[in-house]
Amino acid sequence: MAAKDFFTHLGSIIASLMFIWAMFQQYFPYELRSHIEKYSKRLVTLIYPYIQITFHEFTGERFMRSEAYSAIENYLSSKSSTQAKRLKADIVRNSNQSLVLSMDDHEEVSDEFEGIKLWWSSGKNITKSQVFSFYPATDEKRYYKLTFHKGYREKVLDSYLASVLKEGKAIKVRNRMRKLYTNNGSMWSHVVFEHPATFQTLAMEPEKKQEIIDDLITFSKAEDFYARIGRAWKRGYLLYGPPGTGKSTMIAAMANLLGYDLYDLELTAVKDNTELRKLLIETSSKSIIVIEDIDCSLDLTGQRTNKKKERVEGGDENKDPRQKLVKEEREPKNSQVTLSGLLNFIDGLWSACGGERLIVFTTNHIEKLDPALIRKGRMDKHIELSYCSFVAFKALAKNYLHIDSHELFERIGELFGEVNMTPADVAEHLMPKTVPGDVVVSLRSLIQGLELAKEEAKLKAEKEEEEEEEEAEVKSETKMQENGDVK
Repeated sequence: MAAKDFFTHLGSIIASLMFIWAMFQQYFPYELRSHIEKYSKRLVTLIYPYIQITFHEFTGERFMRSEAYSAIENYLSSKSSTQAKRLKADIVRNSNQSLVLSMDDHEEVSDEFEGIKLWWSSGKNITKSQVFSFYPATDEKRYYKLTFHKGYREKVLDSYLASVLKEGKAIKVRNRMRKLYTNNGSMWSHVVFEHPATFQTLAMEPEKKQEIIDDLITFSKAEDFYARIGRAWKRGYLLYGPPGTGKSTMIAAMANLLGYDLYDLELTAVKDNTELRKLLIETSSKSIIVIEDIDCSLDLTGQRTNKKKERVEGGDENKDPRQKLVKEEREPKNSQVTLSGLLNFIDGLWSACGGERLIVFTTNHIEKLDPALIRKGRMDKHIELSYCSFVAFKALAKNYLHIDSHELFERIGELFGEVNMTPADVAEHLMPKTVPGDVVVSLRSLIQGLELAKEEAKLKAEKEEEEEEEEAEVKSETKMQENGDVK
C-alpha cells in the first residue's frame, strides 16, 4: 500500500507541475518568459562548472556545410565505433570501399587530451518549415556539442580543438575517393583512380625501393620543416630510363603510398603560359602533378639554343620573307608554352599555391633535357629505372608466380648477367600461359626470351663491329687517295 500511495502522490505532483507549466505558457507574456529563461540560465552557469561549445552542421543560412562539423564527424568516427550504442553506417567510395561509422543522434562519447576529460554529444533540432505545402515538412538542424571543465578552457580552445580539426581533415583525406585528372586545354576532367600498383609489387632492388619510400614519407610529414625554412611544400622527382622500366608504375605506387590524387598534365594541349598557370592553381593539395615523356611533350630543350643561334646569325630580319613565311607555316601553333613558363610552373611564386605536392617528370633520354629544368630545387630527386636485375626478377617471380626460389633460377641469374631486358618484358614472360598457370612453363619462356635477346645482342654487336671496320677502311682509302693527289 505504501508503494501504491507513493506513485499516486508522484502522479499528482507531475500533473500539478504540468498544469502550472501550461498556465505559465498560456498567460505569461513572451517577454516575461524570455527574461525568466535568460536569468535562470545565468543562475545555472554560476554553479555549473562545465563549458559547452556547439558546432552546427550548416553555416550561412544552411547553404554551406560547416568544415568544422565535417572534421569533427570524421574525428569521432573511431571513438563512436567503440563507445556509442547507436551508430549510423555509410560506405565511402574510396579504393577500399570503406564502411564508416558515426554516432547516431543524441548519443555521447568521451575523449581525453593531455589528462583532460571531455565529452562529445550529437543532437538535432527539429522545427516546422515555414514554406507552405500540402504535406507537413520539418527542418532538421544537427549539431555536435563539446563539454569540458571550465578550468581547461585555454588548453581546449588553443590546442585540443586544433588537434581535432587537423586529425579530422586527415581522416577525410584517407577516406576520400581518389581521382586521376587529365587536362583538355585549361580544364581538368577526372576518373576514379584505381591503379593497384604498390611498392611491394615493383621490380626494384629492396634498398633503392626503401630509400624512395622513406623519402616520400618524410616529405609528407615535413609541413613544419618547409614552413620554417621558407620553402614551398613541394618536391620534384625525375624518373628516367629506357622504355618499359616501370616509370608509370612507379608514379601509381607513389600515389597509393601517400594517398594523393594524380594530375596527368598534357603540355601539348595547353595553349600558353597563362593557361598553364591556371591549371596549376586549380590543382588540389596532396596531389602528384605528372608530365610524362617531358623530352617529347614540347621542344623545350632547344629553345634557348635556337634563340642564341638566331641572334648570332642576325635573326629573321636578315632572311628572305618567303622563307620566314614557310617556316611559320611548318612550325606547330598548338602550344606556346615556353621553358620559362614551365620553370615558373615548377618553382615560381605560383607553385606555392595549395602546398603538399609532388611534381614528377619522366623521360627516356635525360641527356636531351635542359639542365635548368632538372637541377636540384626543381627536380630534387633523380631516380634511374634501368633494366631488370636478378634481384628485381625475384620480386617479380614472387608477385607473379608466388615462388621465392626454383631450380631454373640459377640459369636465369646467369643470363641476367649477360643480357639486358626491361621489367615489362620479363613480366610478359611470367604471365600465365595456361589455365591454371604453370611455373615451369613461365620460367622456361623467360629463359628462351633471354637467350634470344642474348643472340640478338651478339648479332647487333658483330654488325656494328663490321660497320666500324668498313668505315675505317673507307677513311683509310680516302686518306690514301688524298695523299696520292697531293703527290
